[in-house]
Amino acid sequence: MPPKVEYQRFIDAADDWITGRPGTVVLVFLLLTAVFAAGLPGVSTESGTESFAEDVPEEQALQDVDEKFSPAFEPDEGSTQLIQRGENVLSKRGLLRMLTVQERLADDPGMRVVGTESAARLVARELDPSATTLEAEIDAVERATHGEIRLAVGTLAAENPRFAALLSDDFNPTAASASATIGIVTHEVPAGIDAGSGQGSASPLEPIQVEARYIADAAGGDVVVFGSGIVAVEFGTVISDSLLIVVPAAVALIAIFLVVAYRDLVDLLLGLVGLGMTIVWTFGFMGYAGIAFSQILIAVPPLLLAVGIDFGIHAINRYREERLTEADPERAMRTATDQLLVAFFIVTATTVIGFSSNLVSGLLPIREFGLVAAVGIVFTFLVFGIFLPSLKLYTDDLRERYPIPTFSQTPIGSEGSRLGGVLAVGVLVAKRAPVAFLLVAVVASGGAAYYAAGIDTTFSQEQFLPPEETADFYDALPEPFRPGDYTITATINYLEDNFESSEDDEVVVYVEAPMERDTALESIWRAGENPPETFVRDGRHAREVSIVTIVRAYQERDPAFAALVARNDRNANGIPDRNLDQVYDYLLASPARDRTLEYLTEDRRSARVVYAVKGDRTDAEITADARQVADRYRTGATATGNIVVFKAISDIIFASAIVSLGLALAGTAVFLLVVYWVLEGRASLGLANLAPIVVTVAFVGGSMRYLGFSLNAFTATVLAMTIGLGIDYSVHLTHRYIDERRLQSTALDALSRTVYGTGGALLGSVLTTVFGIGVLVLSVFPAIGDFGILTALSVVYAFLSSLLVLPAALVVWERLFGEMEPHTATADDVAATNS
Repeated sequence: MPPKVEYQRFIDAADDWITGRPGTVVLVFLLLTAVFAAGLPGVSTESGTESFAEDVPEEQALQDVDEKFSPAFEPDEGSTQLIQRGENVLSKRGLLRMLTVQERLADDPGMRVVGTESAARLVARELDPSATTLEAEIDAVERATHGEIRLAVGTLAAENPRFAALLSDDFNPTAASASATIGIVTHEVPAGIDAGSGQGSASPLEPIQVEARYIADAAGGDVVVFGSGIVAVEFGTVISDSLLIVVPAAVALIAIFLVVAYRDLVDLLLGLVGLGMTIVWTFGFMGYAGIAFSQILIAVPPLLLAVGIDFGIHAINRYREERLTEADPERAMRTATDQLLVAFFIVTATTVIGFSSNLVSGLLPIREFGLVAAVGIVFTFLVFGIFLPSLKLYTDDLRERYPIPTFSQTPIGSEGSRLGGVLAVGVLVAKRAPVAFLLVAVVASGGAAYYAAGIDTTFSQEQFLPPEETADFYDALPEPFRPGDYTITATINYLEDNFESSEDDEVVVYVEAPMERDTALESIWRAGENPPETFVRDGRHAREVSIVTIVRAYQERDPAFAALVARNDRNANGIPDRNLDQVYDYLLASPARDRTLEYLTEDRRSARVVYAVKGDRTDAEITADARQVADRYRTGATATGNIVVFKAISDIIFASAIVSLGLALAGTAVFLLVVYWVLEGRASLGLANLAPIVVTVAFVGGSMRYLGFSLNAFTATVLAMTIGLGIDYSVHLTHRYIDERRLQSTALDALSRTVYGTGGALLGSVLTTVFGIGVLVLSVFPAIGDFGILTALSVVYAFLSSLLVLPAALVVWERLFGEMEPHTATADDVAATNS
């Protein structure tokens, strides 16, 4: 056996500070808390899907498309939707309501309005072609009879496709009626607008649209303001509401368990101070690092609270154990921290490895989650490994000098107790059939892992939206914990249900190539021939809109253009295949210029092609077919659009989950091998320590599929995180077993002492962890609730596997690698390890 590496001097140095200068340690940590607190104002919020799409090639292509093919809006302009519903919006009253709201917005300098559009404006101009201002259009509608309005509506329905597009699907041109309409208000926004597939990030339109909502409400009626700014406001509100519910609930539940675990008011307060300090440090770090608080980070505070109180219970309980046989509090604390600092270090390091494995993710929010959680765990180690023991000694000294009441100082779970007997089931199994039990565990884990391979992977906008209707129990919460009313989900659903044209039923191919090359247009057209199954067909060709369809359609309206195309169409199929520069020059000088620039850039280096796809097909099927069509182009082409982007993100989520899991397992295994070689000269002990975690991960994955959970932006971190959280229980048991093995003649005796001594504290910590993280089900975001359920389940599995699998693994380990030789216990040994 190789000699152990000397590490005790580092532990002794920490012990000297904790037991020799507790007041100084407390003061230093309080000063550090003040420093981190100064970073709290720098924490901003970020929500929605946009941050997940960063660095995704398909999203970059979609942004390029939106930037290059949007001639209707300049780069410094953005739009607000005005949604009117609840009556016949084409009645005189309905028309006047929309026009009034648009006029009030246009007259307000703060709205920075540069243009408005609505069905009401089109009707007014049809009634009076000379009306060119909103005021004149209002006058035209007020003067018109119902019959004149009906006639104007019928004319627009027959001649102007844009008119019907602004009205709901139940538009009846004969009756001149529709239940809803959309108006558009264009604003000047100097900061610009980022286009893409995501929603929810901070928008320069936010202050404008918030004020627009007040103006619309003041105008009366039923016109609702909707846009990126409104979405950003509500997403930020939902994050705040979720934190306001989840964090106090976690603290309240943890406090209840702390009362049971500590049974002492002072110790309870010490634990709560440590928890608060951990949260302040973590949020302060986020502020200094410039990391915005997103939906996925809602899970971090309960996570740190649960892990922190786990450390706290172990620290206080072990100290109380030592006080049963040691009257001197400093010596008792030194013995406790001498063992616990090593265990805490191992737990912290493995937990950091589990969280840090998310840094390899291709999605920025998951990387930020991994970083913040890992840093928070390090802070938890420092606070509960050094600060809390120092504070405990400091307050116990005050108890002796002042009449501070003490209620109970006995540890949880002692030898001979009912609790200890229940927790020792794994020891009985290890005594009778350890090899057979491990074989059963291996087979069961393999089956669970194989079953887990079928877990679905999803990513959608709906996962980030607040519920359309909040659960009834939220109404019972007092202010300020009661969440507000959220409108964005209901509004989005209403638009999808009542208006044609949704981005979810089309894909885009972004072509980057010299479009004046003779074969450019022919290549675009041929790519749509005999389209894949998910594409909507027009005969044998895909239904598309592109520069090719613009060329073919404009020939019917302009004979001169038709003649130009014919002269340059060598195969007479209506698509020019030479002198394309002349064709484009003609289009860009014609009334079709704006339409042309929606599908061809002015420098003629890029084009976009929009294909209609079947809405009843899966994202995976549509994306695969879109990429197949893009591959048909002779020039560089990229499939994009919301469907393709979200599918690309879901693929990254799956890859991240697998890679993170692999890295976490490998990193944890290597670390445990190294650390047990350093501590005990027995690297193989790390393998026994890892066995319960492998079982836990397999069963968590299998449970995810069985319970119907999918891997998404939130749950993708659970598997790797299970290693970080679950290793806690097996590390504490293994490290305690090593100490007990030095004093006991057999492995089974040492296991019994270990479970009796540490099992109670583990049970207390697992309850606080489960309920502390389980409160995430109260989050307004359902996806965060799923994350909380799965994380709590993983903790339960880790606890059970540590009590059941680890004892058998340790017995088998001793048989394979040689028994640890006990030695005769001296007084110093007893003082150092007796529980």
